[in-house]
Amino acid sequence: MCVLCILARRDSYAYEIVQQLADSLDMSEGTIYPLMRRLQIENWVTNYLLESESGPPRKYYRLEQAGRDEFEKMRLEWREFSAEVNTIVGEQP
Repeated sequence: MCVLCILARRDSYAYEIVQQLADSLDMSEGTIYPLMRRLQIENWVTNYLLESESGPPRKYYRLEQAGRDEFEKMRLEWREFSAEVNTIVGEQP
């Protein structure tokens, strides 16, 4: 869900996604590449190459409509789940 959220904001390459998630989710490059392949198999993301100012071209990932739809579904499920947990632990939803 977090990767889909990042891609919903803008296209990004794998290392950039890892950098955004590394501090809070302990995600590594070894985790992101299999995940990106799986998202492509699901047809939630596509990729394209873009020239880099420093080094070889980078593979950017773009969220497709199916991925946007799935992200919105996940976001709704997360809101419902977190509201239920907050109720259980005594927080106001």
